[in-house]
Amino acid sequence: MVSFLKLLLVRLWLFWVSHCSISVVVGGAENVVDGTVFINGTASIARTDDNFICATLDWWPPDKCDYGTCSWGRASLLNLDLSNPILLNAIKAFSPLKIRLGGTLEDIVIYESKDGHQPCTPFVKNTSEMLGFSKGCLPMSRWDELNNFFRKAGAAVIFGLNALNGRTISSDGSAVGAWNSSNAESLIRYTVNKGYTIYGWELGNELSGNGVGIRVGADRYAADTNALQNIVQDIYKGFDVKPLVIAPGGFFDANWYKKFIAKTSNSLQVVTQHIYNLGPGVDQHLIDKILNPSYLDTGAQPFISLQGILKSSATSAVAWVGEAGGAYNSGRNLVTNAFAFSFWYLDQLGMASTYNTKTYCRQTLIGGNYGLLDTTTFAPNPDYYSALLWHRLMGSNVLSTSFSGTTKIRAYAHCSRKSKGITLLLINLDGNTTVRIRVSTETAAGNEVVTVQQTQRTKFARMSRDSKTIYGNNTREEYHLKAKDGNLQSQTMLLNRKILAVNSSGEIPPLEPLIVKGTDPITVAPSSIVFVDIPGTNFPACI
Repeated sequence: MVSFLKLLLVRLWLFWVSHCSISVVVGGAENVVDGTVFINGTASIARTDDNFICATLDWWPPDKCDYGTCSWGRASLLNLDLSNPILLNAIKAFSPLKIRLGGTLEDIVIYESKDGHQPCTPFVKNTSEMLGFSKGCLPMSRWDELNNFFRKAGAAVIFGLNALNGRTISSDGSAVGAWNSSNAESLIRYTVNKGYTIYGWELGNELSGNGVGIRVGADRYAADTNALQNIVQDIYKGFDVKPLVIAPGGFFDANWYKKFIAKTSNSLQVVTQHIYNLGPGVDQHLIDKILNPSYLDTGAQPFISLQGILKSSATSAVAWVGEAGGAYNSGRNLVTNAFAFSFWYLDQLGMASTYNTKTYCRQTLIGGNYGLLDTTTFAPNPDYYSALLWHRLMGSNVLSTSFSGTTKIRAYAHCSRKSKGITLLLINLDGNTTVRIRVSTETAAGNEVVTVQQTQRTKFARMSRDSKTIYGNNTREEYHLKAKDGNLQSQTMLLNRKILAVNSSGEIPPLEPLIVKGTDPITVAPSSIVFVDIPGTNFPACI
């Protein structure tokens, strides 16, 4: 009887939290809503790599254009200005930043070799070619420059290898024949002989499933991945640490991935998929999608499905997002390079980590309309600062997190990288409502447990006798992000009301928090993002 009464009281409390606490207070031009974020700190639900944040560099030349706009400038691996101080400082700020070198044209790149059988010429636009350009070449002098720069910047380099070399392409887009690995092997041997460190070798780009114009069957791709593993093992024989073998770098197709993973269980360390779930960059409704929590929830499915395949297979491979630009065909100016995109990007980081994704590579570091850095000026766009804050604050252990009060708040929590506590990420998609948030936690399992199911994207929060609300007398650190002048299409971000910008020397600005009383609720302004570092919570998951 006592247990029944306790259970009834807990249910009544939860009913009050989810109904009474969402009453709206109208003050001035804004509404104010109260809500509660529930965090289960008894055990982590997933774990990311320590260097979870990754960004890409692509091959596209200046005459790569989409919808009449040419947005790539000199951001190609072949012509990017490696002497720009902002570029160097932007990468060094992560210490380290994973950088994936690759993209559509990687499968028609040849690597300059000593035999000189093929001339080393740049890409040339050719609309009769399936990918829109003729074959291009990577000179070894440029490869030297890139590696020397990455070494100086402290980057962890993943290189995407040409997976179409030696194959013929049928009229239906299917690639026929085995991979000719000789040119890739030549590059890898050159790289080792020069003493360059490569974090991972990835085979191919967007050739899985139906591909993007060109496709390779899962059986054939698996055989070629096994061949790459043999090459890496041979060339790096005697090395204590060998580069990862990574594939397929494509769009998720459950049947294709299941077959591919089953046949690479002994050779593959990382399974990569690409994310462009917002559709084409030409779409004029991208911001509407980004601000729609139901639309954001649909982004969980590829992560869930891939994890299901990995868990049911014999592989030890882990999942990465190898490329994610949100909107394909180079993104959309003043959307995917503006403040609004941080809602999508940070939600993706939170969601991907919840489903045990180890690394998330953003398309791009620079180039197109979705770069973390401006293609022309190299100045950091808002998402650069969002990524850097995530990297500095969110630890590897992921905690079960849910929110009650409004569907417009997205909430994620990790053990803190900065303190012995937790870091909470709160995203307010509502442009008219301020949300005042209390944090309720569970630190140990109890005898009676009530589950509260939230949205499709969230795990459940378990409330028991050991649950508590974080008040206390300690302080916490808050990082409030907003768009300049409240304009979601602004490329200027404010941190705690201060503009974030590099100085005249190209140095990344300090990211300084507000110090807030632990007894105060967290206030999340309309159309804003808040990172909250709460020290001293002593969660078992974070010890």
